[in-house]
Amino acid sequence: MFLPRRIQQQSGRYSRVDGIPYALPVDSKGAPAMVAAFTVDARRAASLLPGNELHPLRISRDRAVLLVSVIDYKRTDIGAYIEFSIALACTHGARPAPPILPVLFQKRFGLGQYVVDLPVNTEVSVKGGKGIWGMPKHLARLDFRVENGSVSSRYEEGGQQAVRVRIERPKLAWLPLRMAAVNYCAFRGMLMKSTIYFRGRFGFRLGKRAWGTLELGDHPRVQVLRDLSISPRPFLTGFFPSSTGVLDDHFEAWFLSEPTLPVQTYPEGLDSVVDLGQDQTPMPPPESNGAPARVLQAVAPPPDVPPREEARP
Repeated sequence: MFLPRRIQQQSGRYSRVDGIPYALPVDSKGAPAMVAAFTVDARRAASLLPGNELHPLRISRDRAVLLVSVIDYKRTDIGAYIEFSIALACTHGARPAPPILPVLFQKRFGLGQYVVDLPVNTEVSVKGGKGIWGMPKHLARLDFRVENGSVSSRYEEGGQQAVRVRIERPKLAWLPLRMAAVNYCAFRGMLMKSTIYFRGRFGFRLGKRAWGTLELGDHPRVQVLRDLSISPRPFLTGFFPSSTGVLDDHFEAWFLSEPTLPVQTYPEGLDSVVDLGQDQTPMPPPESNGAPARVLQAVAPPPDVPPREEARP
């Protein structure tokens, strides 16, 4: 895996940040992961991006990209946990970028994803991810299921269903990927940029071959997604049977600005993390018979891919 020399030189050293011990680099191993990409209304997506320097990545004049990705971390410095990411692909700069071009010139246009919501199922992951890197983590009940040719995950909080995503599992994970991904997050009234380097063999389906479902429940956290005019089917689905990642301990942050003085810190301040502990015990998964109250979209598989029934425990 390509890593900056600074990270390589930290190998074998240790840190303790906000009381959390880390063996450097901050990495994970053997993590299965899934992703589903949908198109959304670009103007509505822009309304969710804070400040004036983030812009939706447009794949056409009017359509942007919603990314739903779930990682089942098996081995990390802070134990095993699941992370359910809901994000908008974006660029960073003084003005919006042309459609598609940022995919080819990622650094020039500051390509990344703005994380709208990031539930995890352990307390220590919230404390580290939000308190150090500014990620919008919060505790929720999650699962990650690989079965019957499908990969799925559910997200529930406070007894309310939030999101369920399910994709057809590609038959082969044949493409070796080594790449860096940029996260933009809002915390403490600042825009925070972090980078993760990962590798693994990736299986994917693109265009009409991509099959998946996305369901929204009634939890208030996900109601903003209802206004995005999400496409009736994903244009990309993918699965890593196992992946390795390194989260860079170097990150950037700068003030978010508004035309007038903000009334309060956006979206929340340090008070949301200072009293958190380091419990690594995962929250229990959602109830097996739980289901989001309303199906946002149920996508039929391609004609040559038979629908599959998901086994219940």
